[in-house]
This record gives sequence, structure tokens and C-alpha cells, in this order.
Amino acid sequence: MNGKTLALACCVAMAGLSGCALTTEQVEIGYTQQAGVSKIAGAENVAVNVQVTDQRLDRSKVSSKKNGYGMEMAPITAAEDVAVTVRRAIEKELQARGFQPGSDAARVDIAADITRFYNDHKMGFFAGDAVADLNLSVSVKSRNGALLYSKQIVAQGMEKNTQLASGNNARIALERALENGMKTLFDDRAFVSALLVSTDSKAASK
Repeated sequence: MNGKTLALACCVAMAGLSGCALTTEQVEIGYTQQAGVSKIAGAENVAVNVQVTDQRLDRSKVSSKKNGYGMEMAPITAAEDVAVTVRRAIEKELQARGFQPGSDAARVDIAADITRFYNDHKMGFFAGDAVADLNLSVSVKSRNGALLYSKQIVAQGMEKNTQLASGNNARIALERALENGMKTLFDDRAFVSALLVSTDSKAASK
């Protein structure tokens, strides 16, 4: 291949990449339930109501494409409401442990406010990284409104050595951030204990 042909090929490739970077991309953010989770004694008696609110300053996107110079280009959006995605993740982990989510007769309320759920493509010389952050404020209240638990959950997910600041790489990082956030929340014994308080109170009243 001579110099002119090589230069033309490079220009065509760059033009193609630029075109992709200017096109909005929508991604479906999934959630994989934690493996090896056991049922918790008494959880089957606890009906839980889960409410998640998206409090992010910019709810229009979950990431942005970038060009080779690190400049933000077209937005990357979520196919599903982010609050719905997070709520489903919480409910999956509750069900895995034996709790009964989504009941109108819930004795425990979980409220979660999303303040950040965003992937930033970090550009490198040879390759980059997709780095996603999740900030989630979680509280648990009893049926009578007593605060049983409150904590800020901060988690991160990464897809390393990426060649493109694309929607797919952003999706992978976001899914890992969500998985890490759920692990942090459900590994917290104080959180699980707060959910079980209603069963203790019921047993004591008998």
C-alpha cells in the first residue's frame, strides 16, 4: 500500500469514527443477581415496599461518547428509566433472600434516591477505560414511619482497556457499578437487620 492509499484509508476510518461519535446511542442496562445467596430466616414473613427516585441533576443520559481527543460528543442514554432499573435490582436481591417485595401490605419501606449513575470514558494513549459511578442514598422505615436504617451507597464499575468510547463499553461499566452497589448494600448486616425488625416486633407482641 502506497502513502496516498494509506492516507486515504486513515481519513475514511476517522470519518467513520467521527460519524459514530455524533450519533446518540441507547443502551439496555441489565442486572445479574448475586450468586450463592441463601434465604434468610424470617424473611418470608416480611413484605417490603421499594421506592426509587432519580435525583440526578442530568437525567437525560448515562454517559457520553468521546472523540480521540477526549471531547464529549453524542449522549448515551438508557433504554429504561434508571429508577426502574435500580428498583428491579433491589427487588431481585430481596427475593433471593426470601423477602416479599412489592406488596401493598408492606411492613417495611425501602426508599432509595439516585444522585449519580454515570459512566465517564477515560481516554488513554493506547487504550482507555470506561469508569461508572453509582451514588445511592438508602433508607429503611417501619410501617409507623420510624427510621431503621440510613446510608449512602457509593460504588464503581469499570471496563478496562477499551478502544472505543462507545455505548456498549459504558453499559458494561454501569452494570458492574450497579452490581457492586447492590453487593455493598446487601452485605451490610445493619440493612438486613432493619428489614427484619418488623418480624421481631410481631413475635414480641404475641
